[in-house]
Amino acid sequence: MATFNLSSFTPGFFILLGIPGLEQFHMWIGIPFFIIYLVAFAGNGILLYLIFMERSLHEPMFFFLAMLAATDLILCNTCVPKTFSIFWLGPQRITFPGCLTQMFFLHFSFAMDSAILLAMAFDRYAAICFPLRYATILTRQTITKTVVAIISRSFCIIFPCVFLLKPLPFCRAVLIPHTYCEHIGVARLACADISVNIWYGFAVPVMTIMSDLILIGVSYTIILRAVFNLPSRDARQKALSTCGSHVCVILIFYTPAMFSVLAHRFGHNIPHSFHIMFANLYGAIPPAINPIIYGVRTKQIRDKTKLLFFPKLNH
Repeated sequence: MATFNLSSFTPGFFILLGIPGLEQFHMWIGIPFFIIYLVAFAGNGILLYLIFMERSLHEPMFFFLAMLAATDLILCNTCVPKTFSIFWLGPQRITFPGCLTQMFFLHFSFAMDSAILLAMAFDRYAAICFPLRYATILTRQTITKTVVAIISRSFCIIFPCVFLLKPLPFCRAVLIPHTYCEHIGVARLACADISVNIWYGFAVPVMTIMSDLILIGVSYTIILRAVFNLPSRDARQKALSTCGSHVCVILIFYTPAMFSVLAHRFGHNIPHSFHIMFANLYGAIPPAINPIIYGVRTKQIRDKTKLLFFPKLNH
């Protein structure tokens, strides 16, 4: 028992090692990650600028889209810059408070994204199923309450992870075979029982994702029934096109998320390097692809983007 007390400590810092087994490829892996980061940063920045500057885009749908873009910026800035600095400069130190902060914002932005996608599904449900009452359903007061609920729920789900990690004693090396701090990865370095961490870290994301997915699925089932009951073909195509971009973003977000959570819990035969690479791609690619999807598939965003970059073509 005395040995345990002498060897356990709260670390001043951790060392993030990158992708174990692929160290010789780090330099090359860092290049696409840097490009993806620039695309995510520029794409979401342009989206936010257009939505806030263009009065014609001051609608509930675009407000939620702005929230999604802001959350994607938090997600990619939380982990991607540290990732390509590890790839190019070698293993990096991160303080224990810095590690907890990174872990919180990483999981918080993930929970926020899921809640925003649910709010966007409800927005499309109200717009297509109740077009005449849309403005009275999604009032400014309703949107404000929705935003407060999204932020509060995400905070309440993730903040306990900080308190689950902070008191743990660490008696092993402070080396993290990853490019960023995430809840279970840090907890596994502790020399204490982490069963609460494991079950909370698994049960809460799965319950959150599954409940959001079920509600989104119900929304879109009702939406599709309403769309196919529309009298004209043009009306059906217009309704489907407004939902198409949202469905693509939902698939890009939830498919790898479900795989990552389940593989982390049950995929013991999957190589650790694959887990780490997939986790990095998941943190980088959706924030880069989302603004491209909305820019290409949403006419208002597409037109305003053309006007922003090619003003002479509109004269």
